[in-house]
Amino acid sequence: MDCDVAIIGGGPAGSTLGSLLKKYNPQLNVAIFERETFPREHVGESLLPPISRILEEMGCWDKVEAANFPIKVGATFRWGKQPELWNFEFLPAEQFVEEPRPAKYVGQRTRTAFQVDRSVYDTVLLDHAAELGCDVRQGLKVSAVKTDDDAVTGLELESGETVNARYYVDASGNSGILRRALGIGCQYPSTLRNIAIYDYWQNAEWAFKIGVGGTFISVLSVGYGWLWFIPIGPTRTSIGLVVPAEYYKKCGKNIDELYLQALGEEGIVRDRIKNATRENKLTTTRDWSFLAERQAGQNWFLIGECAGFADPILSAGVTMAHIAAQQCAYTILELDRNKLDANWLKHEFQARQTQRIKTHIRFGDYWYTANEQFKELKEFTLTLAQDIGLEMSPEAAWAWLASGGFIDEELSYGAGGYSLGAIKAMSDHLGSVRTESPFETNNVFKLDMTGASWKERADYAQGRVKQSQSYVRGSSVLPVDGHFDVVLGLLQRTSDITDLIGVLTSSLEAQVLDVASREEMLHRAVQVIEALVADGWVKCSYNPNRPLWTPTVKERTVRWNQEPLTLTP
Repeated sequence: MDCDVAIIGGGPAGSTLGSLLKKYNPQLNVAIFERETFPREHVGESLLPPISRILEEMGCWDKVEAANFPIKVGATFRWGKQPELWNFEFLPAEQFVEEPRPAKYVGQRTRTAFQVDRSVYDTVLLDHAAELGCDVRQGLKVSAVKTDDDAVTGLELESGETVNARYYVDASGNSGILRRALGIGCQYPSTLRNIAIYDYWQNAEWAFKIGVGGTFISVLSVGYGWLWFIPIGPTRTSIGLVVPAEYYKKCGKNIDELYLQALGEEGIVRDRIKNATRENKLTTTRDWSFLAERQAGQNWFLIGECAGFADPILSAGVTMAHIAAQQCAYTILELDRNKLDANWLKHEFQARQTQRIKTHIRFGDYWYTANEQFKELKEFTLTLAQDIGLEMSPEAAWAWLASGGFIDEELSYGAGGYSLGAIKAMSDHLGSVRTESPFETNNVFKLDMTGASWKERADYAQGRVKQSQSYVRGSSVLPVDGHFDVVLGLLQRTSDITDLIGVLTSSLEAQVLDVASREEMLHRAVQVIEALVADGWVKCSYNPNRPLWTPTVKERTVRWNQEPLTLTP
């Protein structure tokens, strides 16, 4: 069979890619080959807010919402320097409004996520791709990949068919079918070698019930690892244990014994499942962080877990799969338009993929080394910190995190899916990030573009890849659009923070009528300034003849994919 795009794998990455290709160019012949027959169980049930926006773009939000998955409002942790539980929220739980379901992707639902039963979720997404016109073949394995140097020349299916396509995309998860056939190696930048042991339970008690269907996931440390507790349906809950593979080998217990021991020792989980029934589908999988050495080639792309994997502590795996699929779809569509240089498009896709995965791996490592609840893993986390060159002083931890990129090309500013302010808000619990704001001791903020060069960066939006301006210095990228364009314009006019905030406030009052929106935009601008300081684009000093300025809004929620500022001060 001949097609334009052949996708190996029908999980979230493959179905998102297929759906977006067909949405923006219905004439494309897109085929998806999935070796299993859906529905099938899969781990990775806790999603993040960026996915909701992509589901809406795919035209799939209403179908996912109709499945009645729990709404993820945030997470409850026992993690860090204190044994008490603490919450982190996408929006404050008390602001979550009672509303009937199914609901539309508007208002508060643009800031929340889902906790999904993957057997249902993946089926909804794959069926949606088929409805849009993708040729979906389930229960059909790709048995061989034919290559010629860096090009894929065809696929052989178990049915005996041969597939010829213009583009080939590996979305086969940890199988990495195309990646392995091309001989693409993998980097293992972390010493984390964990395994996950998990099962499903019926009728467990939810930890929190917020509004209609809203809840938190739970991430709870035990001395030798951590437990997840994720309601994925009205009656079904996923409960898993993550431990270092080395600890499992030495503990003397089989996986069932170790799993039940952890559930019995953790009082919160024990209480929630006392009237629940276990499904007895115990499964184990390895959680080894890695990054493929290449993400794109002559006529192929890698997306999803085959391209790289970060420890599940940040719940980022499915989010990264959706985002990679979205950007891959835009890249293929742009290649067909033949308006932009093909090598530049592939380079930008690979660079963005690599940065995304590396940042999550780095941030995941930090989460482990910052957890003082690991009584039996002290030596393990110390070794982890030493191997990555991390001295756990507050200053060194902050510098290490910042080197992962507080100016993120997708999240505007942040690391590992968390904004700069959100990371600070967690510092009281994690105990290793310096929380001092540059505004506390400085009132002069001067741009420093020394050594910076100009480059065109990819801007992915609404089915297009556009060239957008940016500055580059070393590994740091400074976009010149949205939030940054506004703040850079202000910094070019004045380095006095009081004057700068005054001009911005006046502009907001003149152009934005809603008080809450004005406060939110001012808060974003302040976050941008702090990110510019963290990444070295702004140098701070103190002028004793001028007053200090203190931000009035303290961040306590996660912020993703914010709309850009559009003011012209």
